[in-house]
Amino acid sequence: MSGRGGTWVLNVAEKPSVAKSVAEILSHAGGGLRSRDGRSRYNRIFEFDYSIRGQRCHMLMTSVTGHLMELEFDDRFRKWHSCDPADLYHAPVRKHVPQDKLDIKRTLEEEARKCQWLVLWLDCDREGENIAFEVVEVCTSANHHLNVWRAHFSALTNREIHEAVQNLVRPNRLFSDAVDARQEIDLRIGASFTRFQTLLLRDAFVLDFAGADGNIVLSYGPCQFPTLGFIVERYWEIQSHEPEEFWTINCSHTSDNGTATFNWMRGHLFDYTCSVIIYEMCVEEPTATVQNVRHQEKLKYPPYPLSTVELQKRASRYFRISSEHTMKVAEELYQAGFISYPRTETDSFSSSMDLHAIVREQEQHPIWGPYALQLLNTESRLWRNPGSGGHDDKAHPPIHPTKFSDGESSWSQDHHKIYELVVRHFLACVSQPAVGAETTVEIDIAGEQFSASGRTIIAKNYLDVYRFESWGDYIIPTYTIGEQFLPTTLTLDSGVTRPPPLLSESDLLSCMDKAAIGTDATMHDHIKKCLDRHYATKDSNTRFSPTNLGEALVMGYDVMGYELWKPYLRSMMECDMKAVSMGTKIKSEVLESCLQQMKACFLDARQNKAKLLEAMGIFFERSNRSGGDTGNAVEIVRPCGVCRESNMGLKRNSNGHFMVGCLSYPLFCSAEMLCGCLEPYQKQLLPARYALLVPQVLFFLFSSNFVDWRYRQIMTLTIWAALVVVMPHLENLQRFVGLDLVIFLA
Repeated sequence: MSGRGGTWVLNVAEKPSVAKSVAEILSHAGGGLRSRDGRSRYNRIFEFDYSIRGQRCHMLMTSVTGHLMELEFDDRFRKWHSCDPADLYHAPVRKHVPQDKLDIKRTLEEEARKCQWLVLWLDCDREGENIAFEVVEVCTSANHHLNVWRAHFSALTNREIHEAVQNLVRPNRLFSDAVDARQEIDLRIGASFTRFQTLLLRDAFVLDFAGADGNIVLSYGPCQFPTLGFIVERYWEIQSHEPEEFWTINCSHTSDNGTATFNWMRGHLFDYTCSVIIYEMCVEEPTATVQNVRHQEKLKYPPYPLSTVELQKRASRYFRISSEHTMKVAEELYQAGFISYPRTETDSFSSSMDLHAIVREQEQHPIWGPYALQLLNTESRLWRNPGSGGHDDKAHPPIHPTKFSDGESSWSQDHHKIYELVVRHFLACVSQPAVGAETTVEIDIAGEQFSASGRTIIAKNYLDVYRFESWGDYIIPTYTIGEQFLPTTLTLDSGVTRPPPLLSESDLLSCMDKAAIGTDATMHDHIKKCLDRHYATKDSNTRFSPTNLGEALVMGYDVMGYELWKPYLRSMMECDMKAVSMGTKIKSEVLESCLQQMKACFLDARQNKAKLLEAMGIFFERSNRSGGDTGNAVEIVRPCGVCRESNMGLKRNSNGHFMVGCLSYPLFCSAEMLCGCLEPYQKQLLPARYALLVPQVLFFLFSSNFVDWRYRQIMTLTIWAALVVVMPHLENLQRFVGLDLVIFLA
């Protein structure tokens, strides 16, 4: 369709707010902006005219809401008891559009039929590229003649958007393949281990929590468990710490110019007798002789440009804002055009970026505006090209402000804090380091060496704007080499070694980043999942402790000898995903290798499940109900008549006794097991078994021409008499043969 406005172009953004912002920016150059409803009430369609490389275009701009498709198992593998969890490593999977996204799909199909071009405005990372190919699949199924293009941008600013649309490129299939591989690996591993440990442990122990739907799900995630592992490992380190007493000699000297505190250069000793002997030598000859005085300039450098992980760490450290909430607020600031794209690994600015223009935007701010003016004043010599942290994801620049604001009325306190952090961090990056003069004095007392240091700040520079860091003066008296004096105090003090603190959120993010657990955009999700699943808790100081459940699970897998809670396996997977995105490895090979390795781990873990049960038994009381592990099933009796989806099974409980009931109980079915030994029920179940003949006999009586009516009456009375005998046992009959037959008989 090319009649009106030249080439028709369908533009698709990742979120409705981004679609609106892009449309508003581009429509200023090409004419008025019109909007109309699509099939989805939240994803409007904007229309305007624009020129791409001199070609007149009629632009249609709409959006999705994140991923358009979901990856899931085929229907026959989706129920928890439909298959052996080990089968999930090779069960068929498919991508499909879920019910709540069908209206968006219909909108894309309808609009795609009108257009010649498709321009993808999804977020410019691997996840965004994967969503882009989901959009491509839907649109090209409706119009296979579409010419598909990709817009690359890092901020919702006029310059970025206009440059992106004039420099369109082809979408990157390799980036999308890397995400597809990760999704499939996570689905298969997560589903198999989650089903295994939930069915094994949920009913075997008394657990005092449940999900929103009342069910207990003990989930396993390839990133979630290593995250939990960091928390548990630090906790174990603290628990195993044995305090050890030590001794040290402290010395101070006060004069008219101040006080100097001298530290013993041995640090401390764990031998009390030796410490006392050395201290007594110092007391007997207490005169201190100055042996060396060093003066040197010290620099405190500003931080590197801001990456996603660093933003989360600093927001947690400075404001005690969780990483998950930090990313939510940062995303909202980005969509409103105030900061650049908040998911980036890059911590160095390219030489082509106009950093002065970014500073100039902040000149009018009432608080840091004067500092911005001073930065741009060449006579102040405050400007410094920012340092490089050595990371560049080739997709986005470091996080930086893109629009001035002195506070929007709709902002929460956290919006103000995150925006302030981004602005102050950027201004600090392009500033000179703080300069100080440091003096170090070394003295000798009876052959023992002591040292003291003092510092004077010469120029604060970046510290004037970066209020989150401090570097103060510490004045000590002036000394000269050879000078002697008597210490004001000379004491032998004791102390004890202390364990490291619990991991803070900033510490945990550092551990995950170093071990490549998750990505900059997903780390906060893995932390939140540990909290949501009751595997860990976070205190008011943002420090993490494992719950009994979290510690028991890690201990169980640790005793098995598998390092499923360690970061190494996931770190290798992340390296493989990166290799797929770079084209050095093939998606199918990575999938086969990884899933083969993890299936072997799963089978071994199931073989050694007694160790997991033993670890759980240390922390939790045993339940009088059997665990739902299908590995205990002896025989499938018949399909369940209650849920009609699972089977009734004959199983052994932990005491070795038999039980009969729905294999989906209690997660998806209410047909409870017959607990205990089956022998006491044999006499009760016998009449119920004979009752199975009732419908067959009735059918024969009333459908046969060979049975005299007198015999029919006699047999009918006999059957009703039998039912009188059977009725007291209907409860057992219901449990054994299913609700459907009991209703028929009644």
